[in-house]
Amino acid sequence: MADENEEQQTKGLSRRQFLKNSGYVVGGAVGGGLLGGVFTQNFVGTTSDQTNTDEGTENESPEQRTQARMFFKRQEDFDVLSAAVERIFPDDDTGPGAISLGVPYYIDKQLAGEYGFNSREYMQGPFFEGAPTQGPQSALLRRDAFLHGVRSIQDIAENQFNESFFDLEADDQDDILEAFEDGDIDMTGIASDEFFAMLRTATIEGAYSDPVYGGNLNMEGWRQIQYPGPQMAYTDAIDGEFEEIDPISLYDHHD
Repeated sequence: MADENEEQQTKGLSRRQFLKNSGYVVGGAVGGGLLGGVFTQNFVGTTSDQTNTDEGTENESPEQRTQARMFFKRQEDFDVLSAAVERIFPDDDTGPGAISLGVPYYIDKQLAGEYGFNSREYMQGPFFEGAPTQGPQSALLRRDAFLHGVRSIQDIAENQFNESFFDLEADDQDDILEAFEDGDIDMTGIASDEFFAMLRTATIEGAYSDPVYGGNLNMEGWRQIQYPGPQMAYTDAIDGEFEEIDPISLYDHHD
C-alpha cells in the first residue's frame, strides 16, 4: 500500500482511472473473462432457499437484497472486514467507498458459496510451497483463510493498540494492512501477503461486479467509471459524440 502522501496524490488515478482505462474491469470483473474468480463462480447456490425467491424479492430494494450476512456469524469479524476493505477502497471525492458499495456483504456472500469452498478447484495433497505465480498451495479453504485473516487483523490491533481494528485511526489501520501485504504476519495455512491479495481482489470485484452478486450497490461503482452495465444493444448510441448511458443491472433484465 502506498504511504498517505502518495495515496492523496494518486488515489483518484491509481484506483479508479486506472481500472477504467485497463482491461481489469472491462475484461475481468465486468466482462467475466479475466478474473473469473469471486463472482463468476458463486452467486448460484449461495442460499438454501433460492427456488422460491422471485415472489418474495421482486419488490425488494437493492439494499434489502444485499445487506444480509450469510457467512460471518460474529459482528466483530464483519466489522473488521468492513474497516479493512474501506481502507483498500476508501470513500473520497471521486465516489463512494467499499462500505457504501456493499463490498463487505458481497464478500460475505461469496464466502458462503462455491468460492468460499474452492468447489471448482483441485484441493487434494500433497501440498508444497509453489512459485509466486501459482498462488496459495494449501488445503485451507478461502472461507477459512478469510476468517483467519480477519481475526489476525483484529488480534494485531488489540495487541499493538489495545483497540479493535475498526476503532483505529486510518494511518494505524494502513500500517497493519501493509504488514499483511508485505508478508510480515505469521499465519497458519496461508501467507499473509496471499491473504491480503485475495482480500484486495475481492474488494475490487465487489465494487465493480454486477449488483446481483451483492456489491456495487445502486451501480455506483459503474457510474464512477461510466460503465453502462449489461445493455442489450448500443445501436441507438453508436453514432455521434460520446453518450453517457445510465447503467442497468442483471436485476433489470430479470424484472
